[in-house]
Amino acid sequence: MSLLETVLVAAAVLLGALTQRATGLGLALVSAPFLVLVAGPVAGVSLSNALAGSTCALVLARTWRRALWREVALLALPALAAIPLGVLVVRTLPDGPLLVTVGVLSVAAVSLVLLSRGRELPHGRWAGVPAGALAGFMNATAGVGGPMVSAYAMSRNWPLPVFIPTAQATLLGVNLASLAGKGPPDLPLSVWLVCAAALATGLLAGEVVGRRLGADRGRRLVLAVALAGGCAAIARGVAELSG
Repeated sequence: MSLLETVLVAAAVLLGALTQRATGLGLALVSAPFLVLVAGPVAGVSLSNALAGSTCALVLARTWRRALWREVALLALPALAAIPLGVLVVRTLPDGPLLVTVGVLSVAAVSLVLLSRGRELPHGRWAGVPAGALAGFMNATAGVGGPMVSAYAMSRNWPLPVFIPTAQATLLGVNLASLAGKGPPDLPLSVWLVCAAALATGLLAGEVVGRRLGADRGRRLVLAVALAGGCAAIARGVAELSG
């Protein structure tokens, strides 16, 4: 890994960890495009799953008391059921079409948030099943399971202090299952050390930012990060197809 690649990866992981600690979402969406550029689409997404899972665990350790555990179950169970399908797609579909498909789904998730702002999804025990299943599938294929969780949370008008731990608990299991299905990436120790240092720095900075970030700003930041992640996935897929 060159010096420039090292700097790009460190900056992406740091910013992603900061965003995730402050808003509950962001590490995979921000860092995955750079990790894929450095490590390739399969290893890069698996590395993103590993880092995102670690971040979720660390953030959840500080915020778990306000998590909505029933909602976690409603989202996580269908997500875990859909992960094997995502793993199968990763092993069979070329990178370009796969990334374009997932990017479009991510942008659609953000659009759903905007359209459902201030409205609730239909009531009932099964309301989170489609969102959870799509989150699991998208997380296994491209490491971007967060937008569907965000879309569901925004439609429910969860306050930011509730969204953060609930999203962490959901995405922790999803990332671990995605990583187990594909196996850990075979990367040099230097890559892991750089990512670990950037992750720790970003989480510490996110503690400070999170205290000063209001609910509305937090929601806008979550939407912006989710939209950026979806567009990045589309761009990577188009580049693969045109190359």
